[in-house]
Amino acid sequence: MGVEGREKVKVLEAGALALSGRLGKTVQRLRKAYNLSLSELSEQSGVAKSIISQIERNETNPTLATIWRLAQALDVSIERVLQTTEDEPFLEKATHGDTPILVSDDGKCRLAVIGWIKTVDWLQWYELSADPGGVLESEAHQRGSVESLSVSSGELEVEVGGVIDRAKAGETLRYRCDRPHTIRNVSQAPATAIMVCILKAAAME
Repeated sequence: MGVEGREKVKVLEAGALALSGRLGKTVQRLRKAYNLSLSELSEQSGVAKSIISQIERNETNPTLATIWRLAQALDVSIERVLQTTEDEPFLEKATHGDTPILVSDDGKCRLAVIGWIKTVDWLQWYELSADPGGVLESEAHQRGSVESLSVSSGELEVEVGGVIDRAKAGETLRYRCDRPHTIRNVSQAPATAIMVCILKAAAME
């Protein structure tokens, strides 16, 4: 193999390594956006937990079949998972089909993940839709985390640490979410709200 051939191989290897690194970060951000553990993503995708961990740490080059399984489990297109260019113009459009939807245990509340995947480690925001009587129960986030719930329609009740308050359309509730918290639709009509969660915030004493 000549010098040109060797250089071409180096370029291809460098490109594959860069793609793998960005892929790992994307998979990790999407997994965290869904609040999935490695074990849960493994179960849903059929990809071994150890392989997912290696992908996220940029220690392996996954096959296209593996990427496809992860994309299916994370409910995004394979093109979105493979989107890599860091220097492209910052104008991004997410279609309805690209927006992950989380559903509460009772099936009456839906969280559309409208936040930017790249900020999921410290800032998350969602569009909440709740049917009458719907209950969304959440585990505690990192210490110091704060959540803001701005009601667009209907009336929602928030309970955290034994304290309960309500907000109607046009009102906002802010509360510590580093402990278990619950959101309920206490009205007789569907309710909607924008929820913003700030993680790793300064602890509130």
